[in-house]
Amino acid sequence: MPENQSYEISYPSSRQLTFDVGRIGLAKHHVRALLEVDVTEGRRLIKQSRHSGRKISFTAWLIKAIADCVALHPPIAGVNNARHNKVLVFEDVDISIVVEKDVDGARVPLPYVIRKADKKSLCQIQDEIEAAKSQKVENEGNYVLGEEQSTLGMKLFVKLPQWLRLILMRLLVLNHPQRVKDMMGTVMITTAGMIGHTRGWIMPFGMHPLCLAFGSLNEQAAVYKGEIQKREILHLTVLIDHDVIDGIPAARFVDDLVKKLQDGFGLPA
Repeated sequence: MPENQSYEISYPSSRQLTFDVGRIGLAKHHVRALLEVDVTEGRRLIKQSRHSGRKISFTAWLIKAIADCVALHPPIAGVNNARHNKVLVFEDVDISIVVEKDVDGARVPLPYVIRKADKKSLCQIQDEIEAAKSQKVENEGNYVLGEEQSTLGMKLFVKLPQWLRLILMRLLVLNHPQRVKDMMGTVMITTAGMIGHTRGWIMPFGMHPLCLAFGSLNEQAAVYKGEIQKREILHLTVLIDHDVIDGIPAARFVDDLVKKLQDGFGLPA
C-alpha cells in the first residue's frame, strides 16, 4: 500500500486568539438576521465621488453608515453587565474590523479598532483603514493593530491552555463593560464574505454585542420603482445580543440601517 502524502501547516500564535473568540461567541445569545440590501445608489455615488478626486472606499462608507446608525439606536451596542443586571451604553461607537496581515509567513486576520467612528468623517475612516493595512506585525505586541500591547504579556497569554485563557478573559475583561470597550470596541465588522464571486451570506461568531458580516456583492434582478432592473445586492448578516436589547428596538435598528445603505447615506450627491 502506498503511504499517504501529507504536510503540516504551522500557524502563528495569534491563531490562539481566533480560537478563543469562537468559543466565547458560542455562548452569546445572538439573534441573527440575513439581509439582502440594495446598495446600487451607494456604489454609484462612491464611483462618482472618485471622479472628483475624493478617495472613498465601499468598506469605509459601510463602516461610517453603521457607526452613525448605531449611535441613533441605543442600546444596540451596549455591553451587558449580568452581575448587576444592567447594560452599559457608551456615547462613542468603537468599531472593530479585521485586517489580514502576514505573521511569521502566514496570512492571518488581526483586529483593528476604529475609535469614535460615529464622530469621524469618511476620509478619516478611510485613512485609518489604510494605516492598519500598512502596519507591520513584528511581534505579539502588534496582534491588536494600532494599539501596542505588552509583548511579553501577550506571548505568555497565548501559551496558556485555552481553558485558562477563557477564564482569565471572562474574569479580567468580559465581566467589565468598560474594559470590553477599551480592548475590543462594541461593534465588530468583517468583510471576509466579500472575497470571490460566490453568492450568499457568512455566519460569524463574535464576542461583541453587535456583529455585522458582509457576504457577497452581486448584480441580480430586483424590483425597483415598479420595474425589474439589474441591481447591486449586498448579502449582510447581523448578529444582535438579545441580552442587551429586545426584538422590536433591534428590528428598528435593522430597518433604519437598511434604509441608510439603500439611500447612499452620508455620501456626497
